[in-house]
Amino acid sequence: MTGQLTALPPAAGADAPAAAPQRARRAPSRLRALDGLRLLAALMVAAYHYGGRDGEIGTAWGSSPAAQFPTASGFFAYGCLGVQIFFVISGFVICLSGWGRTLRAFIASRISRLYPAYWVAVLLVTVVFALPGVVYKAVQPSEVLTNLTMLQMPLGAHRVLGVCWTLWAEMRFYALFALCVVLPGATRRRVVVFCAGWTLAAALAQAANEPLLDTVLMPEYAPFFIGGIGLYLLHRYGARDPIAWSIVLVSWLTGQHFAVAGLWHPASAGGFSYRSQFGIVAVVTAGFVLVGAIALGHFRWANWRWLTVAGALTYPFYLVHEHLGWVVVHALHRGAGLPSQATLALTVTAMLLLAWLLHRLVERPLTPLLKRAIDPKR
Repeated sequence: MTGQLTALPPAAGADAPAAAPQRARRAPSRLRALDGLRLLAALMVAAYHYGGRDGEIGTAWGSSPAAQFPTASGFFAYGCLGVQIFFVISGFVICLSGWGRTLRAFIASRISRLYPAYWVAVLLVTVVFALPGVVYKAVQPSEVLTNLTMLQMPLGAHRVLGVCWTLWAEMRFYALFALCVVLPGATRRRVVVFCAGWTLAAALAQAANEPLLDTVLMPEYAPFFIGGIGLYLLHRYGARDPIAWSIVLVSWLTGQHFAVAGLWHPASAGGFSYRSQFGIVAVVTAGFVLVGAIALGHFRWANWRWLTVAGALTYPFYLVHEHLGWVVVHALHRGAGLPSQATLALTVTAMLLLAWLLHRLVERPLTPLLKRAIDPKR
């Protein structure tokens, strides 16, 4: 979900596919289309949170979002799969950014990228929820402090940010990749072994039903991270790599299984939303196909500067949009009496503006400072 998206040629001396010698391909300085896809995935998640599920957002609207968006809510319900698309992108980006880095540099990059905006988002949501007239319950001070570590889920503390469960999954992926690939040094062979080993170990963990193995190996999310890594191998070494294609294919097959198992349910009159198995598989497939098309250079024409800005807004938008969005929806729809469609559009716009402020005022100054504090050689 986070990371630099600079396109790199194959490293000198790296393991090459046996099929044919590979040559570095000319590429733009950033994979800007991937930046745009990241924001699209974040907007999918926002659509799900604002109109594709019931719960707290129903309090903000004053009724079920399905009543506010009778037709669109059925499509918004698939927006939760934006998370799986994020994980595919993350696998691609982390392999790209971690290749050739020292362990310390990799850790500095991840911490400095994740934490500054996250700390401010946690504090901002806590303060807003504590304001008079805001109907949502803030967590206890001790739990707010625990949330600042980003370890609230394994420690059993209440979450300030609902989306932080995905950050916990990202952190476990970073740890596995750092220990197995970055620490010994990234090579094609080592990355392939990592993908194959994690795929098998995740399947065994699913069969064993052992909580510790589930926590470490993340069977339901591993295929998406691994699929993204496989797509990066195709980007780095070219499309004539049957092993990389095999990694992607197996990841897609197992990923769609876990997505359907986790998100599909039979249609019922009492259910808020219904997602078909075909729809779930189609969205997962679209995520793999789009990242793959970008990896293989089919979107090089999408090299507009505004896509870089879109990518920069994605992470802070993702952090703040849900809970603060509830407050904005309540104020605009129930307070000011705006129609549902106008409320939705203005809420998304407000959250994007807030994300821009977080990027300019928090991430830009603090990220390089934190990175240099952890890795002074950079």
